[in-house]
Amino acid sequence: MARTIAIANQKGGVGKTTTAVNLAASMAATRRKVLLIDLDPQGNATMGSGVDKYDVENTIYELLIEEKPVGDVAVKDTNGKYHLIAANADATAAEIKLMEVFARELRLRNALKAVQDSYDYIFIDCPPSLNMLTVNGMAAADSILVPMQCEYYALEGLTALMETIRQLADVVNPGLEIEGILRTMYDPRNRLANDVSEQLKNHFGEKVYRTVIPRNVRLAEAPSFGAPAMYYDKSSTGSKAYLALAGELIRRSENRKEVAKES
Repeated sequence: MARTIAIANQKGGVGKTTTAVNLAASMAATRRKVLLIDLDPQGNATMGSGVDKYDVENTIYELLIEEKPVGDVAVKDTNGKYHLIAANADATAAEIKLMEVFARELRLRNALKAVQDSYDYIFIDCPPSLNMLTVNGMAAADSILVPMQCEYYALEGLTALMETIRQLADVVNPGLEIEGILRTMYDPRNRLANDVSEQLKNHFGEKVYRTVIPRNVRLAEAPSFGAPAMYYDKSSTGSKAYLALAGELIRRSENRKEVAKES
């Protein structure tokens, strides 16, 4: 049974898509079967996976609006390590048309039911805004992974996101929870970053990943080459950080299963 994780933050520029692409690649490197879903009309996760968003035949539009099965829509990333459901400007049209259909917030969840046993992890890259596509992503997810920079405004954005998650859990997805909070673009020399990091750990405890994603040139360069950082430069600190994050996420999942068995 796949663990479905939405990667979301209503604040843009926090490394959300970078996390989605590199975590998918890192999980695939551990021999897990991975599906990455791009819900953002900008299609950055699509391009970052080496798939041309202007030339792809099927996208999230065909999945949500035409109700094509996942197997017909998914393609492989540039290195053939994980599956991708692409997005481009058609996702904007999908958002508009979703407003006209019954149970519109559950379209993605229903589409993924048929492939729960085909993958170990499903990652959903949500747009940096609370729209119907984001609601679909969160409604389909078991949990939310929140990338955030350690700065003052990011704390405000996190507060808003927590309220959104609470409301969605009340209305459409009762089991929805925070998977973890990931500190991105982290610079330990920055005093404010260290202060905010401590606040996060004091407030959220073990929900804050031990792994920290540093500011790294290779992470920034990799998308222009249409590849996750670990394919572009596996030895870079950014690549190693996302591999460490994958390992931490796997350990947490295994611990969760053990607790469930005992209970």
